[in-house]
Amino acid sequence: MLMVADGNGKSAAVIGSGFGGLASAIRLQAAGFRTVLYEALDKPGGRAYVFAEGGYTFDAGPTVVTAPECLDELFALTGRATADYVELMPVTPMYKLFWEDGETFAYNADEERLLAEIRRLSPADAARYQGFFDYSTAVYKEGYERLCHVPFLKFSDMVRVAPQLIKLGAWRSVYKTVSKHFAHEKLRQAFSFNSLLIGGDPFKASSIYTLIHPLERKWGVSFPRGGTGALVRGLVRAFEDLGGELRLSSPVQKIATSNGRVSGIVDHAGAHQAFDLVVSNADVTTTYQRLLGGEPRALKTGARLGKMAYSNSLFVVYFGVEGPAFPGLVHHNVMFGQRYRELLQDIFDRGVVADDFSLYLHAPSLTDPSLAPAGAHAFYALSPVPHLGHGGFDWQKDGDAYADRILAYLERHYMPGLRARIKVRRTFTPLDFAGRLGAHLGSAFSLAPILTQSAYFRAKNRDARIGGLYFAGAGTHPGAGIPGVIGSAKATCGVIAKDFAGGAHG
Repeated sequence: MLMVADGNGKSAAVIGSGFGGLASAIRLQAAGFRTVLYEALDKPGGRAYVFAEGGYTFDAGPTVVTAPECLDELFALTGRATADYVELMPVTPMYKLFWEDGETFAYNADEERLLAEIRRLSPADAARYQGFFDYSTAVYKEGYERLCHVPFLKFSDMVRVAPQLIKLGAWRSVYKTVSKHFAHEKLRQAFSFNSLLIGGDPFKASSIYTLIHPLERKWGVSFPRGGTGALVRGLVRAFEDLGGELRLSSPVQKIATSNGRVSGIVDHAGAHQAFDLVVSNADVTTTYQRLLGGEPRALKTGARLGKMAYSNSLFVVYFGVEGPAFPGLVHHNVMFGQRYRELLQDIFDRGVVADDFSLYLHAPSLTDPSLAPAGAHAFYALSPVPHLGHGGFDWQKDGDAYADRILAYLERHYMPGLRARIKVRRTFTPLDFAGRLGAHLGSAFSLAPILTQSAYFRAKNRDARIGGLYFAGAGTHPGAGIPGVIGSAKATCGVIAKDFAGGAHG
């Protein structure tokens, strides 16, 4: 909890009600700041928006909930427990991986089950698993437990942790590190794909992100009853229980400044609303280039951010089907195509929307039948694709055809008779990430999680030149993913606590 006296008389605006914005708003309101949370859309959640159609409920974005302790901390600020706001149900296996040759791999949190799956593919690699787990656990302790919630505002902050990062071989990629411990190519894919869940190319993302494996082993994967949207609603209720105010359909036009510090925001009606500080959970580059447009102190940072490397975008097709479940599928399914490295090069380097796929298939009604009509099922299929900075593909013109190809692929390999059973269908393209969500270049995860864009080299949790301006979300330290953006809010609010302690302004 923020160590600022209750009723400190200060006010805060939080822009964007994604997980980072909600976490920031809850912490600020609990600390005594009069906090208003602005959301451009008609529902809270940002990327965790909810679509409902024909009795089907579709979570638009994040569906993998892990590290629940970060949620427990937030709900505890109300004096109540997580279970008072949302029910988190365990998902087992955490994922099921599929290859086109018919091979599968059940990715379990339970060590014995996991080892049995490894042993089935490669007995020799099963003997080497402990070495990988020991390494990734050391990374988890350093990168998550010690550094996830710590802001990197000065270069000296980076120098301080550099020796340990060097010792852990942080310059190596996730895939290269995994390959030191596993010889079987399918196991290399199984233990490196997780970085894609936070927008990282396994062949470029720092090996620090192998921490995802022990994090998931420790906490497992959960799913909120009612969908991820139910978790968002629980966080909103916690914020409102603390006395906070959420304003929906209220896009912020501008972050207002005066004499080198924030003076408030200009709302969608053009009215100036005064605040002592602003936390932007909006896309960090969009914040600098649009919301701070005309502020001289923001120009250099906005230009620098615009030149950095960005994560991939996503194409998602949501579909509701009538009839029974498809055999062999689980809640979280990962379907690898014939190419792995080459497909990722198409996505991240060449900017090519390829003819083949690697897909994540979400089947939430297998865990929670209430998300679809009786006897029916809700799905979404997610395909990693290049961000809009690469150009070369017309999503407005060809998006439906791309969805057709995905559904045909799923029908051919995993879901026989699928297309005849579809009753509801919609898509979300990189254009929607850019337009609807304000994501720079339509990137789904903001700045790419490479070593040279991590910690101090990422967007700062507090602006160095504009007083009272703070950031939370995927573009700040530590990065994307639900634990990451909630951790960013904790780091940011820790800075705010110091800046406003004793009535001082940051």
